[in-house]
Amino acid sequence: MHSLPPSSVAPAKAKTANDAWKARPPAETSNRPSTAWASGPPTEAVAELLRTLELTINGRLDGVLHGNHQGITPGHGSEPGESRLYQPGDDVRRIDWNVSARTNETYAREQIADRDLTAWLVVDASATMRFGTVPNEKSQVAMAAAAAVGFLTARNQNRLGAVLVAGPSIHVVPPRNGSNQVRAVLSTLASPPDVTGQGRADLAHALDRVGALAKRRGFVAVISDFLSEGWSVPLGRLSLRHDLLAITVNDPREFDIPPIGLVDVSDPATGDVREVRVTRAVQERFRDAAAAARTERDDALGRAGADMIELSTDSDWLAAIVAHTQHRRTQAVRGGVIKR
Repeated sequence: MHSLPPSSVAPAKAKTANDAWKARPPAETSNRPSTAWASGPPTEAVAELLRTLELTINGRLDGVLHGNHQGITPGHGSEPGESRLYQPGDDVRRIDWNVSARTNETYAREQIADRDLTAWLVVDASATMRFGTVPNEKSQVAMAAAAAVGFLTARNQNRLGAVLVAGPSIHVVPPRNGSNQVRAVLSTLASPPDVTGQGRADLAHALDRVGALAKRRGFVAVISDFLSEGWSVPLGRLSLRHDLLAITVNDPREFDIPPIGLVDVSDPATGDVREVRVTRAVQERFRDAAAAARTERDDALGRAGADMIELSTDSDWLAAIVAHTQHRRTQAVRGGVIKR
């Protein structure tokens, strides 16, 4: 994995969250079995990465988010609250039929946010995530996003569990509360097995595992490039019981590539290598195909009922997550419609 800068650099002084994610640590896990997730205490490089990442995230969150209950999913819960006029886009299952019958107008009942929430992270650590054409790789941004969601969840002692997927390999971290649980999840995520050439992420299986393990209604965040297939139906099933957030991670070169001539292009998921002459015409065809695939992915996420945050290896990942969290809080306070 990759490390953050030394602790002598104050994270709060970074212009963006990406300014605190530049250096790369030595490879300390090269002797790890290729099919096994790392276990035991983290290495010094991983421990320093987690410590600095935590300082960066909490320092930024403390500057914009206040209060004792600042999880990432405000508003929805299981306890009934006040009724208000129904608005287009409200869940029809929340219609208060008794009040509606008395007033001859359609009312929906608000729900009080649970203070004991079980949140799940589904994080893709497959070979396609080990790609980046800027200082960050997609795997780095995915880990940073997982840390942000995890520490937001842990702020009010909610429980956090994780299902980590790398190719065909899946690792489950049972839900517990506290910041130490977040660090344990991130430590495991920082040392995934090497699955180069073993196929794309089995994201559908990982989502089904969460559905089987999450007995109570809760919150599920899925962090991936969503390049695998078959995940849309399991994701839709999860949204029937859980508040769902999809965090997509991309690199700019996945949507456009300059006409650089003859190059060897490799697929890290399958190991296939192909020689391609990238001309202007090939660039345009690639750009059109990438845009169509992106639209298809976004449509599938929308049909599944997931909120979406789109992150890129060249953007400020923490600013995007904070903006989404503030938007959710504003909508919950105003009782408005959160568009998906």
